[in-house]
Amino acid sequence: MFKKILIANRGEIALRIIRACREMGIATVAVHSKADEESLHVKLADESVCIGPPQSKLSYLNVAALVSAADLCGVDAIHPGYGFLAENADFARICEQCNVTFIGPKPEQISKMGDKATARRIAKEAGVPMLPGTGILRDVEDAARRADEIGYPVMLKATAGGGGRGIQIIYHPSQLRTSFERVRSEAAAAFGLGDCYMEKFCEHPKHIEIQVLCDGKGNNLSLGERDCTVQRRHQKLIEEAPSPVVDAELRKKMSDAAIRLCQAVDYLGVGTVEFLVDEKKNFYFMEMNTRIQVEHPVTEMVTGIDLIKKQILVAAGYGHGLKNEDVVINGHAIECRINAEDPEKMVPSPGVISTYHAPGGYGVRVDSFVYQNYRVQPFYDSMIGKLICHAPTRDEAIAKMSCALSEIVVGGIHTNVAFQRKIILHPKFKTAEYDTHFLEEVLAKY
Repeated sequence: MFKKILIANRGEIALRIIRACREMGIATVAVHSKADEESLHVKLADESVCIGPPQSKLSYLNVAALVSAADLCGVDAIHPGYGFLAENADFARICEQCNVTFIGPKPEQISKMGDKATARRIAKEAGVPMLPGTGILRDVEDAARRADEIGYPVMLKATAGGGGRGIQIIYHPSQLRTSFERVRSEAAAAFGLGDCYMEKFCEHPKHIEIQVLCDGKGNNLSLGERDCTVQRRHQKLIEEAPSPVVDAELRKKMSDAAIRLCQAVDYLGVGTVEFLVDEKKNFYFMEMNTRIQVEHPVTEMVTGIDLIKKQILVAAGYGHGLKNEDVVINGHAIECRINAEDPEKMVPSPGVISTYHAPGGYGVRVDSFVYQNYRVQPFYDSMIGKLICHAPTRDEAIAKMSCALSEIVVGGIHTNVAFQRKIILHPKFKTAEYDTHFLEEVLAKY
């Protein structure tokens, strides 16, 4: 087993990894920017190293600084968390070259699934259901021809996209040129690659993802689905497991498809295969995320499986030690992302947290890194925590979440807590009669 792990991340996911390592008897190294000197992950780790100024590109995305920190501290593994370098094949490859284990898939697996056009081709060859789409588009004229073939509406997507960026929906040919240039420029700025592809736009879908766990030895498991349909501008806000619209038959079909994709690339570690599900319960492959997800706690709550520990075990060559019959879904879990932002304007709200109180009680879990007098930084993602509630039924989980949200106190900054409670109590959320456009089309009028 690893003796010491460096966490190449910050915030709640860094804390989550540190806690798992502590339970496993593994020492930890926290890296941090100058802005994060007072962050909890720095205080709780066994060692800490400053790797640069506040800007991500000069610190958490600084591969040279991370590798130097790993060498300085004598670690034998690096856990990338999510975001930042978690799906960077070059970083994973450099770790290998430095004889440091990258806790995640192999570089070639990240490359194949990270390029969305390549991932679509592999998925199609593996018999995974697909929406009509294209490979990489050469230019706007090529895009116009393919859009006519597929039929409007279509969606342009950056091949290296993620986090809701590099996406444009096009309903009419007159929108194509502007949207094409916007996607290319946004993708080049955000991901360093301007390539994009096109697929048919599914107008009223559910966003359902399958959590997979693979040991690289052919033992590939599905840990069930998560429903991530509640999102705003392609950014997830609420996730739950199991999905209220997925029955046993559909779950098996989607799980089987996800496992076929994993087999096609000899996948190693945890991963998430994302699908769109239409009104007739047909499902279509979107992409695969080759990392731990923000929403992994809902899967942990209903399965009782610690995904971070399994990641570490698999990376160390021990396997995950599970069989299909070990995966049992127990009850229902819901996660609300707590963001430091003005929910009406959707703008970040950095600043000092003057008062802070986290909710508690049976079945309530808070994954957060903030505390009273903590300064929320303007340099990073606005999520300051996740509230997860688990109960025997979905109705009970909703009631528990409503109570927990009403208990949260975060003073000094704006948060989306009241906005999340508004969603949870909406009649259409309670009956699961909504799609990915729920917030734009319904909540704004509520």
